[in-house]
Amino acid sequence: MDLAEEVPSGDGETVGLVRQSSSTALPVLDKLPTHFPGMVRQKAYFFDGLGNYFDKDWDLTEGEGNEFCWYHVELLKVKQKCSLSAQYLIDVLCPPLNLQDILSLVSNGPFCGHVNGALVFRVNSPGPACSSFTFRIAARITENSVITVSLGRVPRLGFSPTGQSLLSEIPCVENSYNNRREKGGSGIVIKEHVLEFLFTMNHSEEADNPVPKSISNLVVHIIDTHVDHLQDVVTKLEMELEAVELELDRGGFALKIEMLDDRRFPKMHLNLQRLLQVIVHGVQVFPLLKEKCWSKPWFLSQDIKSLEGLIERLRRLKENVGFLSNRVTTIQTGLDTWQSEQINKKLYYLSFLSIVFLPLSVITGVFGMNVGGVPWTMQNKPEVKDGFINVMILCVVVLLLVLLCFLFPPLYTKVTTWYKKRDFKSYMNRRSILC
Repeated sequence: MDLAEEVPSGDGETVGLVRQSSSTALPVLDKLPTHFPGMVRQKAYFFDGLGNYFDKDWDLTEGEGNEFCWYHVELLKVKQKCSLSAQYLIDVLCPPLNLQDILSLVSNGPFCGHVNGALVFRVNSPGPACSSFTFRIAARITENSVITVSLGRVPRLGFSPTGQSLLSEIPCVENSYNNRREKGGSGIVIKEHVLEFLFTMNHSEEADNPVPKSISNLVVHIIDTHVDHLQDVVTKLEMELEAVELELDRGGFALKIEMLDDRRFPKMHLNLQRLLQVIVHGVQVFPLLKEKCWSKPWFLSQDIKSLEGLIERLRRLKENVGFLSNRVTTIQTGLDTWQSEQINKKLYYLSFLSIVFLPLSVITGVFGMNVGGVPWTMQNKPEVKDGFINVMILCVVVLLLVLLCFLFPPLYTKVTTWYKKRDFKSYMNRRSILC
């Protein structure tokens, strides 16, 4: 038995862990032809309300009684306009949905409300769709069906059979370098990079997902995977920042210059701000969702408590991102200070060279002067034979005037301060005599 994994793509998508159910799957019918083949990924599940789920055909029908369905559309993380995303959703969701339903799912920004009788929420951040820090998740919830739309792959969207935990088994680790499998106690084979990913997860104890038994369980599961995805990204940024700090401690001049040229920390700070915007959207939307679900008879009370816990996790995550942003700002400030110190050192060396060569320049300038034609410097007349000396005296007088202009303010301040002190002392003496 192999552990199915999704390899991270080049745009930084997180690895997703999915294991198929051991239950007998319903026959999957051929999907209807679409106008944009290959631009979306579609998954459809049927739940019997007893802890079992099956793959089903993409017909957008709702369940009956305790049965319910889940239809998930995954938009590719490619550079495209929002209008194109709407066209892709129209292609796969209309009918039975209409344009208003599609716009409520694909539009940017936070939203939570009722659209055409269904409860709709979305946490769609603006920004380029190909960015690793652009997150979009939207859901349309009815009593017996859920339709979700995500941008890129969200980890842990799949389910594991109840009572079969991957973390409680001993897998065989397959080395990606030499394709050898280390001996283990079971038939599960796990890739080495998947194992490394599990070590970086803050929620590794939840890597196996119980199958939801109600619509409210499914809604909590969708929001939980979204929060876990954000938490994984924050953890990855923390590890990257710690590695960079170690490099700075060990590195020298060349490494700091490279980081300044690449604008590494300003880019990281911008990514953190984008991530913070996504988290703030969640903090705004999910409390509203909890209030609206409270009035639904099909939404269980224990799932309301689960939503409260997820909202609290998001708030703590918001504080975490704020701390990371402060750390990045501090490191960038330190690099800017170091760069200023380097510039000041170079200016100091230039000033030292100026001190060395300035007297030489003055001497060569003085003895290289041609004073012919200047008043009092007619060398052919005996009465003005000292014209060169006259020019030098004039230069000294001008220099004294310039120095006096610079020295006058401090001298004036010292004189006025001395007069004030003298007047104050005389006033105190007179007062003491009168007393």
